[in-house]
Amino acid sequence: MGGRFRMAAVAAVMLAAAGAASGQSFPSKAVHILVPYSAGGGVDVLTRTLGDVVSKQWGQSIVVENRPGAGGVIASQAIATSPPDGYNLIMVASGHATNPFLYPKIPYDTFKDFSPISLLASSPNILLVRADSPFKSVGDVIAAAKAKPGSLSFAHAGNGTSTHLAGELLKNLASIDLNGIPYKGGAPAINDLLGGQIPMSFNNGPESIGQLQAGTVRALAVTTASRAPFLPDVPSMSEAVPGYDTEVWWGLLGPAGMPPDLVAKLAHDFIAAVNIDAVKERLMKLGALPIGSSPEQFDVKIHADYDKWGPIIKAAGMKAE
Repeated sequence: MGGRFRMAAVAAVMLAAAGAASGQSFPSKAVHILVPYSAGGGVDVLTRTLGDVVSKQWGQSIVVENRPGAGGVIASQAIATSPPDGYNLIMVASGHATNPFLYPKIPYDTFKDFSPISLLASSPNILLVRADSPFKSVGDVIAAAKAKPGSLSFAHAGNGTSTHLAGELLKNLASIDLNGIPYKGGAPAINDLLGGQIPMSFNNGPESIGQLQAGTVRALAVTTASRAPFLPDVPSMSEAVPGYDTEVWWGLLGPAGMPPDLVAKLAHDFIAAVNIDAVKERLMKLGALPIGSSPEQFDVKIHADYDKWGPIIKAAGMKAE
């Protein structure tokens, strides 16, 4: 945690001069940020939180547009074909790095068609059940799954998303058979969990925390190797399943070919926003861990997740539906 904040601070200092000196005329009109998932999910919450801060700094509107579908591919294609002028951006989740393995005819190049701007935050995913669920622990879930293989289902935000991968990793490491049910985002998954249509759901922090506080759902585990600072009493999955560790991250991209000074300005302004104490506090309360990286660091992260999850997705035979 401390290392991430130090990285953000260093990145902010490195980008400050470039950001302050570049793009003096930008923005001269509203900036649109696409969210490739439904309203109310983690990506949406983060984008609107940071968008409010940056728009006030700019004196220009930031229009957040939800465009769900195909695990983010539809919104990503729209950005890949947009002018590289900074007025059309996208807040992607970690599924951006894995979509090439799920969609064999993906209409863009994950690396060549985008300009990384900043890795802004991350969150553990959380295994949720309804408050009245008979499952009190991950051990209960594993025992039930082993007693009746294939009888349990879990909701996730879409094929290849971090919540889907969280479930697949549990299946693999615990040697159990679970049915993953894809939704168009985390918010619809939670709705069906609350309605009793699904017994469990993997969701990220921001879309879970409100329901946890309301007492409508119960967290069985967080998916990172260690317990989350905003849920200190909730076990990590690795406490029941050794070696388990995964997360979701969110970052800002633009179209390929954006001028370096414009990328630097955008990175500078969003890093500054994520490092405001009030924003950090809000994100932590929402279950998101602030980061704020340089464009280069974000590019490295995307490549790293592509390399990490590609073989797992291929081995599992996972495909988009």
